[in-house]
Formats: sequence, structure tokens, C-alpha cells
Amino acid sequence: MTTDARRFCPNCGDPIETDPAERPVVPGATGARGKEQTLCDACYFDRFDLVDAPDRIEVLVCARCGAVHRGNRWVDVGARDYTDIAVEEVSESLGIHLDARDVTWQVEPEQVDENTIRMHCYFTGIVRDTPVEEEVVVPVKISRQTCTRCGRIAGDYYASVVQVRARDRTPTAEEVERAEAIAEEIVADMEATGDRDAFVTDVSETDDGLDVKVSTTNIGKKIAAKVIEEFGGSYSDSETLVTEDEDGEEVYRVTYAVRLPPYAPGEIIDLADDDGGPVLVRSVRGNLKGIRLTTGEPYEAGFEDGDAPEARRLGRIEDAEETTVVTVEDDRAVQVLDPETYQARTIARPEYMDAEADTVPVFKSRAGLHVVPDRDEA
Repeated sequence: MTTDARRFCPNCGDPIETDPAERPVVPGATGARGKEQTLCDACYFDRFDLVDAPDRIEVLVCARCGAVHRGNRWVDVGARDYTDIAVEEVSESLGIHLDARDVTWQVEPEQVDENTIRMHCYFTGIVRDTPVEEEVVVPVKISRQTCTRCGRIAGDYYASVVQVRARDRTPTAEEVERAEAIAEEIVADMEATGDRDAFVTDVSETDDGLDVKVSTTNIGKKIAAKVIEEFGGSYSDSETLVTEDEDGEEVYRVTYAVRLPPYAPGEIIDLADDDGGPVLVRSVRGNLKGIRLTTGEPYEAGFEDGDAPEARRLGRIEDAEETTVVTVEDDRAVQVLDPETYQARTIARPEYMDAEADTVPVFKSRAGLHVVPDRDEA
């Protein structure tokens, strides 16, 4: 007695001639022994879909910045236009049949109108050693809103303000420009990491410094810390209650008050109770450091004086004028022409002066006439 070991298609009843182990099974279709059964090629391909695609996709895009709303948040996708966004969204929504191999596909977008893009998707693959191909068309609807970030920017929202000031003076143009650049750099670095809450709301120059309004207290703190890291000084913070959120929690706005040192790099000062001559300020980080204009030797304020030793301002190195060297008398003296009277004057020769120079920059003040370093060396 012989037994027919052939399998039969559970759908049409035709015998399946090839090895059933090579066939995908039909979920839920079982034979007399409870084993899952497979379909014949005709029935299998009759039911087969190479691609599972949605009937329609709606993409919510920020009309201001182009961010796409996904899940419960806005995402910067860096797309060049809405067609790029549509291609990406369709790509993520398509499903390829598990039995298919060597699948390739291409897409041809068709711009129907300003808000609709029809995506023609063409697929090829191999299933049961048989080449298959399929085309699906997925309409993509572009809807525009304003994302949370752009809404806050448009509403001049800010959570902290950095006030850049200086003790006993007004911040220099260089300090103001650099402080603004620091704010932009910090925000750009945070944006580069995907932080969409990072932005500068407003930058405004005041009579006594600079005000920078930013979106979070963390950014304000980073800006304040970076400014004093570069220029010296200190900062303090204070909170102001502005409102309550939807959960009844109090919302505070933080002000970071930056105080730069009383002297800035490039200033020339005459120290009180000091007969060593004027000092060109080079740094005020921690304590004041500079160079003596009479000798070229370095100067550093003591710990007790820090960045604010008692002194009078004489001017800035930018005030220096070029003048003619008459003669170098010795290691400590040089004769130059006074830039105002054009009379020859013998003055101190600092170490940084080039003995072969025909002209030198000099600074004239109530403390006398002094040779100063070239600006690129100051």
C-alpha cells in the first residue's frame, strides 16, 4: 500500500508539485495533522501584494521653517522643498512583503497643486524565484501650520536676558560685538544638536551696554559664563515671576547681569601710587595683566587688586601716532619727534622697540610721551 505524500493547495485544491519547505505558509490554514499549509503559485500570486502602501498621507509642515510634525513633536528634516519631504514620508510609510528579495524601487513625484503631490512608486523584486513588479500611487497632502518654535519667535518669547555691562565704563565696540557673536554661536551649537528650543529672540544695544534675550535660562547662563571667560569680570542672576503655566506652576524669567572689569584690553592706564610708568592692559581675566610702556616689562596686579587696581585712564592704544625715530641713544633711551610739536624728544626705550626702526608708534598723554607696541603685537 502506497501513501500519496503530495500537498494540496488549501484554496483551490490543486496539488503542489514542489517542495513545501520552499513555500511560504498560509497563516491559519491547517491540514488534518494540524500543520500549516501552503498555497499553490496561482493562488499565492492572486493574493500577493509586493507593497503595502497607505491610501493617502498628510504631512504637517511649518510654514516658516519647514519643520515636519511627527508624532507629538516638530522635527527639522533639512529638506530643500516639500517634494523632498513627501518622498521621505512615503518611504517611511511603505512596507515590503517579507517573502520578497532583491527589491528595488524608484519614485516619480507629480505636483498636482501647491498642496498635493502624487507619488508614483515603482517596485521590482523576486518572489518564489519569479520576477514581480508593482506600481502604487500615494497622494501626499501638504498642510501648513506654525511650529511651536516659530510661534514663540514670532511672539517675542524669551525666558532669560543677558545684560552685558562694565564697571565704571561703557563696554567697547569690540566687547559688544563679541558678546553678540558668543550668543549666536552658543545657540547655533545647540541647534546643531537638534535643540529646537534654542533661539535668540532679540539683541539690542543700550546706552550702557548690550541686552540679549534668549529662549531658555540655560542658554542665558551659558552666554554669561562664556562672556566673562573671554573678557573677565563676573555675573549674577535674578528671577522675576512673569506668569503661571497651564498646570498652575509659576514661570520665572531670569536676568543674567554681566559686569565686565573697569579696564579693557588695549587701554593705557597710569597706576596710583606707582612710579613705574603707564601700563598697556593686555588681559583682565582674574587679575589685570599688562606691559610697562617705559621698559616693556610685564605687569600683573596683586591678588587684592584683582582686575581693578586703582588707576587713571590715559587712553587707548588706538590713539597712538606714528612718528620718526631721530636716533637710538642707548638701551634705555631713544630720540623721536614729538607728533604735535615736531621737536626732538628723548624718551624711554622699551624692550619691545626695534632698534633698526625708522618710525615707531607713540602715545602722548598727561604722563608723557611713550613708545607703544605695534597694534598686532599689543
